Amino acid sequence: MKQYDAVVIGAGAAGLFCAAQLGQGGKSVLVLDNGKKIGRKILMSGGGFCNFTNLEVGSNHYLSQNRHFVKSALSRYTNWDFISLVVSYGITYHEKELGQLFCDEGAQQIVEMLETECEKGGVEILLRQAVGNIQKNAKFFEIQTACEQFQTENLVIATGGLSMPALGASPFGYKIAEQFGISVIPPRASLVPFTWKESDKVFSNLSGVSLPITASTRHKSFSNQMLFTHRGLSGPAILQISNYWEMGDMVEIDLLPNENLIDVLQELRQSSPKLQLKTVLSRYLPKKLVELWLAQKMLNDQVIAQLSNADLQYLEQLIHRWQFLPNGTEGYRTAEVTKGGVDTDFISSKTMEAKNVQGLYFIGEVLDVTGWLGGYNFQWAWSSAFACAEGILNKR
Repeated sequence: MKQYDAVVIGAGAAGLFCAAQLGQGGKSVLVLDNGKKIGRKILMSGGGFCNFTNLEVGSNHYLSQNRHFVKSALSRYTNWDFISLVVSYGITYHEKELGQLFCDEGAQQIVEMLETECEKGGVEILLRQAVGNIQKNAKFFEIQTACEQFQTENLVIATGGLSMPALGASPFGYKIAEQFGISVIPPRASLVPFTWKESDKVFSNLSGVSLPITASTRHKSFSNQMLFTHRGLSGPAILQISNYWEMGDMVEIDLLPNENLIDVLQELRQSSPKLQLKTVLSRYLPKKLVELWLAQKMLNDQVIAQLSNADLQYLEQLIHRWQFLPNGTEGYRTAEVTKGGVDTDFISSKTMEAKNVQGLYFIGEVLDVTGWLGGYNFQWAWSSAFACAEGILNKR
């Protein structure tokens, strides 16, 4: 039976980064993954350009049952620390919007950087290794794959959540947690598009139409682009608000967040009463959206002069306070992350070690930590991995 100082299960962002830190710190490290290649989710992220962190990172950008849990790790390995590593490899990057940093040449650069970092530490990586059984005796964890057995004092679970099952996502990490008496907050798809109710499917005719909006639910609001799709609503603003949405919640959408429609229409009612309502609204909103919506409300041929004050109030609510009730979400298939996961009450925020099982660690998305859209989930991967490695390296 081969023995290592640490075994990391999961060759994604958190697992590779943790393994590299441990290896370079002098530990013998094995990484196991059931996939054909390392960093599969990294390669898919950010449209293939990997939104690897954000210029502004704070605990307020994360959701968890314990909102203070992320603070320690984020403060000890910051976004600037990872940016420095990226720069040291000559990887050029750009800010897209809202502090989001992307590789100029592609996500493969981040994967290659992590692979090189692992090589520097002498990390052994074994792929296509489905872990079957894990047991713990007084000192060691014993890990059984289809054809080999491994032994370690430090077992790191970096298997991610349930999002993007096509890339090999599974509940493995949650099952290990439960095996060792650690609770799991029920997982669900997050940073995910909404789907139409039957009564709203007429809007699928607007597929491809995009516009800036403000979406709100549960006292949280996000302003960014929204995209109509065949299945429902997507785009950055919708993905962000999905983090806070619960089934049955209404989402309020302001389709014209930078204008006051009432003021515009009242002024035009005086100055240009013969203007068609459709013409006016098309100055501010996509024409296809205006035509569909006004046809639905039988206002398509109205001129401004015909609008009563009640009509103005109705239009104001329609445009600025559209009450959208999602049928649900597109689920894990298209979700960027998983909300919920290993309960952080059972985990040390300083080292990521299970409080009740010495030598067992959980890092990255497998934990009940969900970041906003925009590089925050990758930063959590780097920060939690570093905290874990530091904890193992500092063990007496």
